[in-house]
Amino acid sequence: MLSVKKIVITGPESSGKSTLSQQLAAHYCTQWVPEFARSYLEQLDRPYRQEDLLEIARGQAAMEDRKKLEASQYLFCDTGLEVIKIWSLFKYGTVDQRIEDLLANRSYDFFLLCKPDLEWTPDPLRETPNSEDRWRLFELYRQEIEELDVPFAEIGGQESRRLQLAIAAVHEQFVVRT
Repeated sequence: MLSVKKIVITGPESSGKSTLSQQLAAHYCTQWVPEFARSYLEQLDRPYRQEDLLEIARGQAAMEDRKKLEASQYLFCDTGLEVIKIWSLFKYGTVDQRIEDLLANRSYDFFLLCKPDLEWTPDPLRETPNSEDRWRLFELYRQEIEELDVPFAEIGGQESRRLQLAIAAVHEQFVVRT
């Protein structure tokens, strides 16, 4: 039996992560993990606080673990715990050590880092419409992935091009190299 490879689709807000995660899961006939933060924040009856980020991290990790049991070959994660760490640093200037510990104890096989070269789409949960902020966040994601020492590919372009690039990157990482 093949082990399931966990592939995280990450990047700034409105960079096509959710769409790409769903498309890749459909293409490979497997599971994808939605962004837990979205469902958590939609149910919150107050503005979120930094303390909520730990609960979001725990929820994301638990959902990844559940979905991995149902996946075949690949599991596509619409964001990972690196997003929570980076957002905490960006918004609050600090990260709860428990989030750092959760991230350090997760293992991912590959990252697809989405460039913020798509038009920003307004959404009540999104906070960074400024292009400079989105590119600054992109650089923080790249730095974090490099520190995690996990292979990654940068994905850009419009929707159909992103999917083609992502499929090619997954193929290169897991088929050509084995």
